[in-house]
Amino acid sequence: MTDTAQTAALTAAPPGFREEESPADGRPRAALGFEAAYDAYGPMVYRLAMVYLGRRTDAEDVTQEVFVRLLNRAPAFADGEHEKRWLLRVAVNLCRDQLKGFWRKRAVELEPGLPAQDPESLGLAEAIVSLPEQYKGPIHLHYCEGYSVAEIGEILKLGQSAVKMRLKRGRDLLRREMEGQR
Repeated sequence: MTDTAQTAALTAAPPGFREEESPADGRPRAALGFEAAYDAYGPMVYRLAMVYLGRRTDAEDVTQEVFVRLLNRAPAFADGEHEKRWLLRVAVNLCRDQLKGFWRKRAVELEPGLPAQDPESLGLAEAIVSLPEQYKGPIHLHYCEGYSVAEIGEILKLGQSAVKMRLKRGRDLLRREMEGQR
């Protein structure tokens, strides 16, 4: 293999990625195609929205809006992880906007259950949804999606100490809630 062939193989986009032109600056970027991004990150965005909003229809609306914004804005991403964080950041912002909305405050009824694998995780999912807004996001991102404290800080635009404190307080609230159910 020649040096140029090796260089080309090393700099090629990974499988599932495609080279596209960024509409803003015209430079090529490696990004997941829209369908691949939806397949890869759609369930994660939905789960995050479900944790924040507690209603399936609202979570579906937020998920749809996140991917509409991805399609319309087509921002340049450094890699798949950057794209994933951008999608989560947009989802968090849209959830917060919905929670501030006039109609949201007038709604009374919550759905009876959330999708979960088993009854124990269903109870945990309901307990997470019942947490105050400031604890839902960090708890979900850390324990369900596997993000580190630093990454959660970037996504939620919080300091690491704030994320750690919200995780601690959220765990304490969950512990009390789960012990109260027994």
